[in-house]
Amino acid sequence: MRVRDKVVVVTGAASGIGRAMVRRFAAEGAAGVVVADIDAVGATAVAREIGDRAVAVRADVSVEEDVRGLVTTAESAFGPVGLFCSNAGVTTGRGLDATSPDWTRTIAVNVLAHVYAARAVVPGMVERGEGYLLNTCSAAGLVSCPGDAPYAVTKSVAISFAEWVSIHYATRGVRVSVLCPQSVRTAMFERGVAADHLSARAAGASGPVLDPEAVADVVVEGLAAERFHIFPHPEVAGFVRRKAEDPDRWLTGMAYFVDSLRT
Repeated sequence: MRVRDKVVVVTGAASGIGRAMVRRFAAEGAAGVVVADIDAVGATAVAREIGDRAVAVRADVSVEEDVRGLVTTAESAFGPVGLFCSNAGVTTGRGLDATSPDWTRTIAVNVLAHVYAARAVVPGMVERGEGYLLNTCSAAGLVSCPGDAPYAVTKSVAISFAEWVSIHYATRGVRVSVLCPQSVRTAMFERGVAADHLSARAAGASGPVLDPEAVADVVVEGLAAERFHIFPHPEVAGFVRRKAEDPDRWLTGMAYFVDSLRT
């Protein structure tokens, strides 16, 4: 999958990984990029950096009509969507104390937004015989997330949904990748650090904190290779293998790891 000459939609694109991907896709020669975010001012600033090949749209990805609107905007401005990057996400920093509204909001943004994106673009991609979905799912979706139950659960579900889409549509031209980084220097991560959330401590202790631009570089390489799992932190692949080889030992190790973060 090459980004050059493709029409791309990126959600959560006003900052962090989303902004870095927009910039990198533009540098790769994307035909047009829809810069989507609930932060309209931030999205507009990013689109202005790119120029005529970008358009900013305020969108709440937890609302299906907003997600469909991104596709309509992309098609009107540039043509059919070749790559949809469902990147927006939220954290809570909570465990069993997470409220029902916490769970509802996290499910809507971290899971249903991917469903809405697939509904919006997959039929057209199947008709054209090609298309690509990139879903930002986090390493938390594979190896859990100490300190944040809603985040861990929803990211795991998001990966499961991406697998389902790949299984059902790969032979019809639709490819899927899940982006699974650990710690990335984003506003979301920095807020967790400032609040001293257990999840932020765990992420910081599990590997290096990458710049968003480094993640965007790995994304482009991973898309070119059409890998389902895209790991900006290579060590995540090792964590996943150890979990699969001996789940009981892995769970015990994670329990001791969490205890070490509390002391």
